[in-house]
Amino acid sequence: MFLNIKSFVLGALQNNSYLLWDDSEKIGCVIDPPMDSEVIVGFAKKNEIQITKILNTHCHFDHIAGNAVISKFFKLEILINRKDLELLRESHIIAEDFGLMVDPSPEPAGFLSEGDMIEIGREKLKVIETPGHTQGGVSFYISGHLFCGDTLFSGSIGRTDLEGGDFETLIKSIREKLFVLPPETRVHPGHGEETTIAREIGGNPFLTGNGEDFV
Repeated sequence: MFLNIKSFVLGALQNNSYLLWDDSEKIGCVIDPPMDSEVIVGFAKKNEIQITKILNTHCHFDHIAGNAVISKFFKLEILINRKDLELLRESHIIAEDFGLMVDPSPEPAGFLSEGDMIEIGREKLKVIETPGHTQGGVSFYISGHLFCGDTLFSGSIGRTDLEGGDFETLIKSIREKLFVLPPETRVHPGHGEETTIAREIGGNPFLTGNGEDFV
């Protein structure tokens, strides 16, 4: 794999965000830029990385709060699943209910669907639709790495008590879309520590019948 992966833990809700770039071409993308994404901009500029895309796994405000910030510094595309469009447009209003201020996100340049291939330099990320946490949730897979937002965590799953969430849909997405990936696949979630598909198949209590809906 030609892509480099740099993770950041940023914002009031301790979001994981990921900068992926092709080192030879210095072209990159950001997955789920949160609050305080100026840190990502600074890293990219220091390392002469041209960010050409923002990929949002879903459009809860904490995962798209940095869309506007990064867009100020780079000419790029914002890509989401169409089913989360209204959520994207209302995210800054929803953030106020949590006592937080975020800039409204720019409009997306396009929409992500199952099986789409997103070019980042010499590599391509595959889009996997994984609804359940939100209606328009997606994950991204490339060469043994999965970026799944709030769909799957280490030992847990995304909450489904917010608007657009559905527990059965989320479980179906995980079982049918993520657990079929190679067991050694490294899972990069939206919050918390990294895990693997094998570890979650073998021990995630929400998928083995020993857990309850995470809220």
